[in-house]
Amino acid sequence: MFALVESGSITKMMKGNKGITIGDNQYPAAIFTIWSESERNTIGVYTIEIDNTNYKDQEWYINTNITYAFGSGKVTGTYGTATARAIADANAKDDNGDDLDPVVVNKGLKTIKKELIDRQCAEILAPSDWMYIKAGEEGVSMDSGWKTWRASVRTKCNSMQTQIDNAANVDALAALFTYTTTDGVTSRPLGEFPIKE
Repeated sequence: MFALVESGSITKMMKGNKGITIGDNQYPAAIFTIWSESERNTIGVYTIEIDNTNYKDQEWYINTNITYAFGSGKVTGTYGTATARAIADANAKDDNGDDLDPVVVNKGLKTIKKELIDRQCAEILAPSDWMYIKAGEEGVSMDSGWKTWRASVRTKCNSMQTQIDNAANVDALAALFTYTTTDGVTSRPLGEFPIKE
């Protein structure tokens, strides 16, 4: 992205994919690829430098729009302070701030992540569900190895959801899902579902 600066103020934003007219002069799109930054600056065209200092992961935060400013010989785009997404469920409100009737619940991050874990658990167990159904319908015993593994998957699911419930804030919740590598081992605090061997 580029900005046209005239008399110290940004007057136009450009993608750099077509020519530009400045005053009485027309310039081809090639100025954005062939010209050097200093050559473009002499006619008032600057490459926008984005400052991502305040930008946060959109899965967990709502970022502001970028604001653009010219100063110290460059154009900078800056994000404002990001706002954490709601961690808890909340009732949706109408324009007066009253709960909608019937009540509509906006899911918080904890509910969203717990539902994700539920879906993952169900997907892991689905291929072996037939064994459980067959055992119930025909009165036969399910293989103890499979039975133990299925129980361990459900136990891990419950444990993960408890960790999610216990997260104090958005950063603590995000940390549960963040993979790190220590001594060559990549893991996350939430852990993983057991694998059937």
